[in-house]
Amino acid sequence: MIKKKYRTVVISDTHLGSRYSKAKELCKFIKSIECDTLILNGDIIDGWSLQRGGKLSYDHINCIRLLLKKSKKTNIFWVKGNHDEFLLDFVPFKIGKIELVKELTHYGWNGKKYLVTHGDVFDVFVSKMKWLALLGSIGYDLALWVNKWYNKWREFRGLDYFSLSKRIKDSVKLATSFIGDFERHLCQYAKSKDYDGVICGHIHQAEIKKIEKIHYMNSGDWVESLTALVESKCGKWEIISYKNSK
Repeated sequence: MIKKKYRTVVISDTHLGSRYSKAKELCKFIKSIECDTLILNGDIIDGWSLQRGGKLSYDHINCIRLLLKKSKKTNIFWVKGNHDEFLLDFVPFKIGKIELVKELTHYGWNGKKYLVTHGDVFDVFVSKMKWLALLGSIGYDLALWVNKWYNKWREFRGLDYFSLSKRIKDSVKLATSFIGDFERHLCQYAKSKDYDGVICGHIHQAEIKKIEKIHYMNSGDWVESLTALVESKCGKWEIISYKNSK
């Protein structure tokens, strides 16, 4: 296998422990790349799902083993998210050679400074109304369950994959407003701390854009979109999709 080489790779929201995590695909992706730095930007293990009866299957555990093995030759940082908040008592800490941190400063090839944070601290539902965030997590799982069977029917009909959760986000005005506020607040905070950009996850929506002169980048998720942020050896950032690279 010819591995694709990058300076930096960022993945987030893998939700290992949830039945909807695409662990097999994630392992294949990790094996297909080489990078100087790999950033696991939050919600890598879904502690909320484990509390509701989820489990770390063989494929999920295999991903963790693979990351530990990769950390012997690659700098790996694990930024705490809200679903893996059980790590909070151990931060900063190391699992093997993987560094657990609350947030991170990353310097790009061009010298620009990026704030790396999962982003949940900028979500009022997580930081102020956790019970509502937990309810939303259950609702998201329900949407994924409906989506699974609906797409089996679409596959039978020869139709493309359809994301119910994405359609809901795109259609519901409140959800669209929340995403806009989330992105803007992150960029305002990064700007106040003299960062050139911000790298986050949390909302499962991969994106690269400029907001008020701040470089905003979101790595997406490994539940539906199967995306990652990558920085090339010459400093170019882009979103890559496992689905499109097969």
